[in-house]
Amino acid sequence: MKNILISGSLAYDSIMDFPGRFKDHILPDQIHILNVCFLVDDISKNYGGCAGNIAYTMKLFGANPIILSVLGKDGREYYNYLRTHGISTKYIAEHESRLTSYASILTDKDDNQITAYHNGASDHAGDLRIEDVSEEYGLGMVVPTLREAMITHARSFASKKIPFVFDPGQQLPGFSGKELEELLPRCSFYIVNDYEMRLTEKITGHTQEELSKTIKTLIITRGAQGSQVFSNHGAEMMEVRASAPRQIVDPTGAGDAYRAGFFWAYAQKKDLTTCARTGSVSAAYAIEQYGTQNHCFSLEEFERRYQETYQ
Repeated sequence: MKNILISGSLAYDSIMDFPGRFKDHILPDQIHILNVCFLVDDISKNYGGCAGNIAYTMKLFGANPIILSVLGKDGREYYNYLRTHGISTKYIAEHESRLTSYASILTDKDDNQITAYHNGASDHAGDLRIEDVSEEYGLGMVVPTLREAMITHARSFASKKIPFVFDPGQQLPGFSGKELEELLPRCSFYIVNDYEMRLTEKITGHTQEELSKTIKTLIITRGAQGSQVFSNHGAEMMEVRASAPRQIVDPTGAGDAYRAGFFWAYAQKKDLTTCARTGSVSAAYAIEQYGTQNHCFSLEEFERRYQETYQ
């Protein structure tokens, strides 16, 4: 199996649980003077960032993810953690004066989330070059980091004719319609959640149906409602039901785990239905543990659960 190159963020995550509901503490007619405080039950520091989360779960499958990213002056702990898990740090730069990216994530009882994110060292992701990676890889992934770096790396993959995933995530609002209209036809996969799909429609001025005709494969994740995969430029559509978690502990990182499972299966030359199902089971494992990189499984265990869910 060829390597998978992941361009995206590495971050430290502070994850907190709020035992109530945000909607009970926010007055819609007073949103212009919002001033609220949420008393949390628990807090923990975790290793995170989209590139790190995806690489971690891919490694559980036995894949060889290559991360292209930046850590800050406080990143030595993360470097050592990745090496301990057998994940290459060859193309992870270290910024001498900036701190590592940091996310503060607050989740309420309905699994709604409020996130504050400091870009930190990721502001220098634009200094990284796809062309500097000497290892062979069969798939590239452009996941959330500095917007300018995402655009540059997507263009590099396209110019090198390497299949790549474009996953704008929380950076999507920063893209212009012109930029999306350039990148979407060039990527092999465009993956978003249902809210991000609506936002893509708004930014581009095109409907989902119109956009799917310009994208080779469009993947829309919908949480507990499963996922939809539109392939062959929208000519085919399949729906895959979600794999129900055995317990719901923390939804943070479930989307990254889905991506790891989906594209690991794709690298194994599985059909798209199998890819989506693999992603769904992978996401369920993440939901059952607190944080984004605390779940684990063996391939044998994963296969049993997959069969139990979809056979």
